[in-house]
Amino acid sequence: MRRALPAAPAAPREELILVDSRDRAIGRAEKWAVHRDGLLHRAFSIFLVDARGRLLLQQRSRVKYHSAGLWANSCCGHPRPGERTAAAARRRLREELGVGSTLRRGFRARYRTTLPNGLIENEIVHVYFGPGGSPLEPNPAEVARTDWTSLAALRRDVRRRPARYAYWLRYYLENHSSAIRAELRRVRGAIA
Repeated sequence: MRRALPAAPAAPREELILVDSRDRAIGRAEKWAVHRDGLLHRAFSIFLVDARGRLLLQQRSRVKYHSAGLWANSCCGHPRPGERTAAAARRRLREELGVGSTLRRGFRARYRTTLPNGLIENEIVHVYFGPGGSPLEPNPAEVARTDWTSLAALRRDVRRRPARYAYWLRYYLENHSSAIRAELRRVRGAIA
């Protein structure tokens, strides 16, 4: 028996960019329907890095409609139809964490997974990296807590307690660790 999906969030309607397997825009659809039906769409993730080479993690707010309370990378989201992905990443960084950063795309990822609540993430994700030295002003509707951690400590904790972490963060660590290490070195070198 399939698990009943959670009710659609009461948030305002938000449209996402539907894409083909080569990340070419092919349409748009409402965010809830995209995740309910597992439609392939464009997304982004951000890793902020401090001068010590640590990554900023956020614990997602407990009111998020999926992956609530889980630890994830610094910020993530979706560009709106007509919005460039890099501009969307900068917008979302301000909305979630109250900061700006000079972002550079590090890699692109593609994953599909069914989340514990039955919603489906099916994304082509542009993963950005940037310096994160500014004081944070997390939006409590988005972020419960933040923490800086080394990549090595994060990898150890994900191995010990994977259920604490969002699927996409675990996926990046497992499938893109060399790109993450390279970008950490690049950002840290640019800060110093």
